[in-house]
Amino acid sequence: MAVPRNALKKWEKVRAFALGLPDAVEEFPWGESVAKVNKKVFVFLGVQDGGYPLGVTVKLKDETAHAHALACPGAEPAGYGLGKAGWVYVPLEQQGAPAAEVLCDWVEESYRVIAPKRLIVVLDGHLPRPADC
Repeated sequence: MAVPRNALKKWEKVRAFALGLPDAVEEFPWGESVAKVNKKVFVFLGVQDGGYPLGVTVKLKDETAHAHALACPGAEPAGYGLGKAGWVYVPLEQQGAPAAEVLCDWVEESYRVIAPKRLIVVLDGHLPRPADC
């Protein structure tokens, strides 16, 4: 199954943004890409091989952002009980999927929820933001 080009471009921008955050690392538990900080996942990036629909899962504590994310086509609370803690799965292949800039904002919020305070200080000092995000 081929991944739509537009969705893949968004995914690549979001992944690059996430990995550009202070002390962020990429790991592949369960065969899918995740971005971690301080050994904790702050964004699930899934797989890009077309085996599953392309999407991202972020933790959103801000009520407005959380509601906005859930209003996206196909979005839903994350499985395995994570939805109860504010995690939202947002598919990227659907018509009307959020723009990369919005997704990067949500990734940043998720990072801020998970990262230790010392890294939030670093983030606030210099937020590297690609031109596309």
